[in-house]
Amino acid sequence: MGKIIKDDVSIVISGEAGQGIQTIEKFLTRILKEEGFNVFATKEYMSRIRGGDNSTELRISSKKVRSYVDKIDILIPLTLSSIKHLKNRIDNKTIILIDKDSINYEGDNVVHIPIESDAKEIGNKIFSNTIAVGIILGLFGLQKNSIKEYMEKLFSKKSEEIINKNINAAEKGYEYGKNFYDENKIKIDIKKDEKVKNHILINGAEAVALGCIYGGCDSIFSYPMTPGTGVLLSLAEYSNDFDILVEQAEDEIAAINMAIGGWYAGARSMITTSGGGFALMTEGISLAGMIDSPVVAHIAQRPGPATGLPTRTAQEDLNLVLYAGHGEFERVIYAPGSLEEAFYLAKKSFETADKYQIPVFILTDQYFVDSYYNTEEFILEKDKITKNIVKTDIDYKRYKINDKPISPRGVPSFGEGIVVVDSDEHDEAGHITENLDLRVKLNERRLNKIKELRKNALLPELIGVNSYETLVISWGSNKNVVKEAVENIEHHKISQLHFNQLYPLPEKAKDYLKKAHKIICVENNATGQFAELIKKELDIKIENKILKYDGVVFSSEGLIEKIKELI
Repeated sequence: MGKIIKDDVSIVISGEAGQGIQTIEKFLTRILKEEGFNVFATKEYMSRIRGGDNSTELRISSKKVRSYVDKIDILIPLTLSSIKHLKNRIDNKTIILIDKDSINYEGDNVVHIPIESDAKEIGNKIFSNTIAVGIILGLFGLQKNSIKEYMEKLFSKKSEEIINKNINAAEKGYEYGKNFYDENKIKIDIKKDEKVKNHILINGAEAVALGCIYGGCDSIFSYPMTPGTGVLLSLAEYSNDFDILVEQAEDEIAAINMAIGGWYAGARSMITTSGGGFALMTEGISLAGMIDSPVVAHIAQRPGPATGLPTRTAQEDLNLVLYAGHGEFERVIYAPGSLEEAFYLAKKSFETADKYQIPVFILTDQYFVDSYYNTEEFILEKDKITKNIVKTDIDYKRYKINDKPISPRGVPSFGEGIVVVDSDEHDEAGHITENLDLRVKLNERRLNKIKELRKNALLPELIGVNSYETLVISWGSNKNVVKEAVENIEHHKISQLHFNQLYPLPEKAKDYLKKAHKIICVENNATGQFAELIKKELDIKIENKILKYDGVVFSSEGLIEKIKELI
């Protein structure tokens, strides 16, 4: 066997929960990035603590790589069921590195490496994951002395015995990989980029969390729910450095009410959850609408209804977020498509919520929050955070009616006035009222915010040629996979239109859509929720949809095939 893989390689490691698959992902992405390789990693995992079939895909490329592919160039399965689990992605070009002593599997491209046997010799079969790391690093031709340095750094908090055993395991794996590399049996030839060494390596959850901090977030209230918990954990990790209050509430109802209470007191609070948890928060969202309270909510989507597929990905909660709450009030929905967008949109969410006194939603999904890749450091503006809070006077009225849709927001103890809010309809001072004429005026004031919100809505991003005939629409996490697919279609009159603000939509977006001869909307749901929203908001009906709702992200190869069929 002799195979040299150039420019782009897809490596998949698969095994049971508890076998350290995520550890392999963590180590390899960090080490290869430090060596100057462009990396991308994403995972799929079952809803269980032990057993099942989990896998991590690592793409390493000579250029920036930011999306999932079906192809597997090298597979390292730690169980036989892993191979069966991935059978639809394995072809005659896939090299499978297995321990035949523990996995009974034959094939033309199967290479025997005694991974589990060596791990047991070192002290425990759990070291199989570190041996796998070493094999991959050897296939890249890294210097052996680098392995020891990386292992010492990655296991610095462990005992000397554990560090030495992991060094031993990594070096054993490295020898296998390096021998294949030197003998040209299996060789990965990917160009390095020295600039990559200065890049940051984070996942979607961390990008959202950092953007929230940049936007002045000083408190988060949440009840853990996969996959939204990643943002809670990230903010908890940064809490001491940035003086952030982190509270795990007793349930989702408490969490949303705590966040609204935080804004009432002058804080910048947020919640993070997933669809099922957010369903419990909708009454609280209505409370925010009635009392003109800002609040920022991050919702990481997963398939439903009910518990659905709790560890898989989807774009099924757009309608839930769009129509959440009883009564009528305005909101803004952002859906980042890249780590950079997540960072800047999270910041903008706090600015928008504060300025317009409304709920603002950051809509992501499991694929987005769990995926890693290297990116340039985010650029920070020097402007100070502006809080739209007024110092109250003795005659202060929280809901004073004037010719503007936004009334001056005061907070308790900042000035002489009393800040009254109430979940019932209220008068200008905030006290309960059943004056029906006043009800109409206050309701119209709340709804009139839409004019400014639509006027300042973010325009979609056109990616590709201006002289397009076919326009492929993406939103949220599908940005990069659609981008890769469109770039690889040999058709010079096709472009991508990516939306990172889903509501309200700007009127100018209609100009892009009217210009196209054919529009294709790509979504991870069964009903084309965003296509329907475009019809409602912009009066443009989209006939062509590529919809996926099996809990798995789009692959660039699969998307290319589907787009070609429609073209």
